[in-house]
Amino acid sequence: MSCSRGAGVLVAIGLFKLVKVLLLVALGIGALALADGSHVLQGVRHAVAELGFNPYNHLLNRAFGKVLGIDHRRLEELGVATFVYAAVFLVEGTGLLLQKRWAEYVTTIVTASFIPFEMYEMIHKPSALKAAGIAVNLAIVVYLVLRLRSEKRAG
Repeated sequence: MSCSRGAGVLVAIGLFKLVKVLLLVALGIGALALADGSHVLQGVRHAVAELGFNPYNHLLNRAFGKVLGIDHRRLEELGVATFVYAAVFLVEGTGLLLQKRWAEYVTTIVTASFIPFEMYEMIHKPSALKAAGIAVNLAIVVYLVLRLRSEKRAG
């Protein structure tokens, strides 16, 4: 596909997907590292201290407690699941950057399929970050559906 109308938006969506890949890989590595043992907690505390923050801050301790409260098996499942999602987003993002029509279809289907789960989470545990994520995903789906329809009519 040549550089067509709206290619910049596709590139932006593709880059967004690739940023998600990086975040998910980092999360997956972190989950698997935590599943391997508590020595990771000391490393995290050291890194936080090196950044100039109090590693024993009550908010950080709450976050550490929530993460460490997850059992070994659940952490491994979380780690593997994040790598699976990262692989999907890698395919989507790369395809969109290469302006492949199949990537537009895959991204539309995959992104739309996550919206019901995101809505469920939003209803049970509302947050501004979740609302923003849903809004971005809805905008991506609407844009891609309209783009695919207009290209189908033009072609």
